[in-house]
Amino acid sequence: MTPEPIFTGLYVPLVTPFTDDLRLDRGTLVRLADDALTAGASGLVALGTTAESAALTAEEKRTVVRVCSAACREHGAPLIVGVGTGDTASAVASLRELAAAGDAAAALVPAPPYIRPGEAATLAHFTALAEQGGLPLIVYDIPYRTGQALSAETLAALGRLPGVIAVKHAIGAIDATTVELLGRAPRGFAVLGGDDVVLSPLLAAGAHGGITASANVRTADFAELVALWRRGDAGPARRLGAELARLSAALFAEPNPTVIKGVLHAQGRIPSPAVRMPLLAAAADSVDTAVHLADSPVLHEAPTPC
Repeated sequence: MTPEPIFTGLYVPLVTPFTDDLRLDRGTLVRLADDALTAGASGLVALGTTAESAALTAEEKRTVVRVCSAACREHGAPLIVGVGTGDTASAVASLRELAAAGDAAAALVPAPPYIRPGEAATLAHFTALAEQGGLPLIVYDIPYRTGQALSAETLAALGRLPGVIAVKHAIGAIDATTVELLGRAPRGFAVLGGDDVVLSPLLAAGAHGGITASANVRTADFAELVALWRRGDAGPARRLGAELARLSAALFAEPNPTVIKGVLHAQGRIPSPAVRMPLLAAAADSVDTAVHLADSPVLHEAPTPC
């Protein structure tokens, strides 16, 4: 029997809430973390793109990790922490520091961004991280940000490395590589959807869950979507998936997480929609469209009588 991967279900990459003067709002982050886990998330992701991690100071990053770790411990859930650097030695150092702190169950790590080292070098990079970093790794496959495409063969090779436990699959579509990856994923290796709009069809094709920025909004519904596909309840899953895909498209109408923050602010869940430069706050029209979809009730169709 093929063992179930460790990381299945819905993982929410939390936004970093700021005040209007762009200070980190720790109290609001505490509430967001608890809300997501209470609503059914399997775990949290700290310091992802959605968290504006590139714009946080080192001390702010430590605060975010501590807050998310405390929430995960309270709920008995795993914390994934984003680690992204352009060189192998720095990535190893970051992983070791994170492992020593004891807060993270795994690290989410992209191929070295911008450098485009090639697939063989990317495999060597992750081999070094797995051997020397001291933490389980989730490969973040997002070529439209890193510039480095990874074939299904390379992803399968990565999945066979001891300590590489999953991939966040975010290639911008479901294509032949996706299908091949799902068909040849190593034993115990999780494929997690990373493109929110196509999360539902990816789950239908066999993915084990998702790391889903849109789940900052309507977390319970995204958790239910994963659960429906995991138990094979296709009809309700398709209907809910189509609805959440429309929401996700609206939430990504402008650079992530600007619209998500606008919606959370409109709902009274964060004190300000503020983002740090180089991002700019989302336009009011984009936020209004997304708020309407976020506040729309989920329609569950009753079964047709026999």
